[in-house]
Amino acid sequence: MGQAGCKGLYQSLFDYKTEKYVIAKNKKVGLLYRLLQVSILTYLVVWVFLVKKGYQDTDTSLQSSIITKVKGVTFTNTSELGERLWDVADYVIPPQGENVFFVITNLIVTPNQRQETCAESESIPNAVCYEDSDCPPGEPVMTGNGVRTGRCLRAGNTQRGTCEIFAWCPVETKSRPEKPLLGKAEDFTIYIKNFIRFPKFNFFKTNVLDTKDRNFLKSCQFGPKNPYCPIFRLGSLVSWTGSNFQEIALQGGVIGIQIEWDCDLDKAPSECNPRYYFSRLDSKFPGNSVSSGYNFRFAKYYRNEAGVEFRTLMKAYGIRFDVMVNGRAGKFSIIPTIINVASGVALMGVGSFFCDLVLIYFIKKSHFYRNKKYEEARSGHQGNGKVNVEQLQNLQTVEA
Repeated sequence: MGQAGCKGLYQSLFDYKTEKYVIAKNKKVGLLYRLLQVSILTYLVVWVFLVKKGYQDTDTSLQSSIITKVKGVTFTNTSELGERLWDVADYVIPPQGENVFFVITNLIVTPNQRQETCAESESIPNAVCYEDSDCPPGEPVMTGNGVRTGRCLRAGNTQRGTCEIFAWCPVETKSRPEKPLLGKAEDFTIYIKNFIRFPKFNFFKTNVLDTKDRNFLKSCQFGPKNPYCPIFRLGSLVSWTGSNFQEIALQGGVIGIQIEWDCDLDKAPSECNPRYYFSRLDSKFPGNSVSSGYNFRFAKYYRNEAGVEFRTLMKAYGIRFDVMVNGRAGKFSIIPTIINVASGVALMGVGSFFCDLVLIYFIKKSHFYRNKKYEEARSGHQGNGKVNVEQLQNLQTVEA
């Protein structure tokens, strides 16, 4: 490359090139262009900035803590348990007050069990036998209550019997009661205290009213006009899910309590309020389906004066509560604002590109506008709006 070439390259570094625009006097394309501009501008202002608040920096890494307490007492009188008063220590599992807890509403009680031999329950299909060889010793009864001893026990002169087992005897045989044992539990109350923190903005909030009145939580109850009293009546809470309390108390179920925090931190902290949603999470089958309800077993152990260990087995039906918390917080930040404005400007360019396609490809005079927009340079040809190489060499750069 000669000295002149190097000088020309050096000078071209300081040149500024700008685009050449062609004004197309076409009302249809012009109207389309303005409609696209208005649509993009409306999307940017209404959806991006007003609805989605694209000018804010957001934090969805919510830190949350849940404390729960159930209160209420009820009285029962049954043949298995006799007269008994039930309080929170009897019917709430676990007692620590976590975000998942269980309230007992119905029971099947098998008292005074001890480890010895007895006949397996007739309701266990795998326990049916006709002779001792059907009960191989040492093998557990599948879905049963104990380990086979090798004997087939028959009642009277019947040929069919059940295997003898070593287990906690007598085994559970009773069916679920037709009415819930703790049917009056619908008047119990649940206190749900929720602490939240958005770490990015160091913002704290709780769902309990900030007051020094010690009697506030003793007299208030949750409602649309009182969202900062998180005390819920158990029957009302179940009814808000569309379920009947006596039905779910009979066979059990799972209730979800969702607390949602959607906080605009550009406003006052008092504008950041919790929203509650209640739903039934277990599948509700029609009739008395075997898949309906929720239950589990637990036992209470004791020894008599002779040191023999006994237990009372309880099959508990009831309502499991899952308390779930989620949320987001937003606050003005210049960075997302600039990013979204730049995205809107880029969309304006997409509108121009689309109109160019319509102008030079899809209208009747597209060839005319195409020739105006683009100039072709060919060696050895002149005329018809085309520029030859010799003409290009004679053009001079306009300098300011």
